[in-house]
Amino acid sequence: MHILVTGGAGFIGSHVVDRLVAAGDTVRILDALLPAVHRIRPEVNDAAELTVADVTDRSQVEAALDGVDAVCHQAAMVGLGADLDDLPAYATHNDLGTAVLLAAMAGRGVRRLVLASSMVVYGEGGYRCPVDGPVCPGLRLPADLDAGRFEPPCPCCGRPLESTLVTEDAPLDPRSVYAATKVAQEHLAAAWAAVTGGSVLALRYHNVYGPRMPRDTPYAGVASIFRSALERGEPPRVFEDGGQLRDFVHVHDVAQANLHALRYPGAPGELIPLNIGSGEPHTVGDMASVLAQAFGGPMPVVTGSYRAGDVRHVVASSARARDFFEYQPRVAFSDGVNAFACDPLRS
Repeated sequence: MHILVTGGAGFIGSHVVDRLVAAGDTVRILDALLPAVHRIRPEVNDAAELTVADVTDRSQVEAALDGVDAVCHQAAMVGLGADLDDLPAYATHNDLGTAVLLAAMAGRGVRRLVLASSMVVYGEGGYRCPVDGPVCPGLRLPADLDAGRFEPPCPCCGRPLESTLVTEDAPLDPRSVYAATKVAQEHLAAAWAAVTGGSVLALRYHNVYGPRMPRDTPYAGVASIFRSALERGEPPRVFEDGGQLRDFVHVHDVAQANLHALRYPGAPGELIPLNIGSGEPHTVGDMASVLAQAFGGPMPVVTGSYRAGDVRHVVASSARARDFFEYQPRVAFSDGVNAFACDPLRS
């Protein structure tokens, strides 16, 4: 196949490119190489063709689509987007960029898209109340967070809740600027599919970590933030009580999921969302502790502080991806985190 990978010089995109090249595909990369992401020019796979351009540039996108069979859309501005001054930049890079890409694909007759979505579209993950059954808790109140009450209560009876696996049919509840733009990307892609008869697989990544994670930028994930602290000789600082459950999935498994998704025929005229996780729930405190132990310390400090827009628990069920194209994560948490402790971070 001849595949265009937007954002193919980035953390996840570069691993996707490597996997596609190894599988014998012809790969073209479209990446703006934004300084906020790449402080130095990144190395890309020599077998891939690199076009340095922004996905909002219609003429460049159209040229990059020449001869392409499918698009793997990884380009995005990531992070919470807690500062509303950044809202126009998020909407431009994520939503306008996606709209330009989809319009160009329609004009060029490219009908297969794999979209990098995110677990942030769910807001909080799945929860069950012992009395009221499955529930969707509302926003956590600042007064509760200030008092160290981090677990969301049942919205019906106020009882403590049990975290459960979130599935793709859960309601979308974006709670940050970034999350809102990822929901908009899915909606735009679904509208494109309905009009063109194209197919879209929206891969809702959970907490991706591994080699080439960016460091010391707004694009740095929690694992990278902890690693940077350890390199400076500082303890990782863990928000809340460290008990936030996440699904940390290794980037090699995510890249393999993209390879499978690009080969899956999809459903003409539809967008199919698929969770891409590890199947191993771990707390943020677990990630900090295992990294610190592998790095040789210092051990984490639990701060009790919190960030507006953070959710308490979100853990994936990846059963649908397994059923669709036999997605099977292979990198165990302990193996991946121990290796990551020794990997060089990307500047």
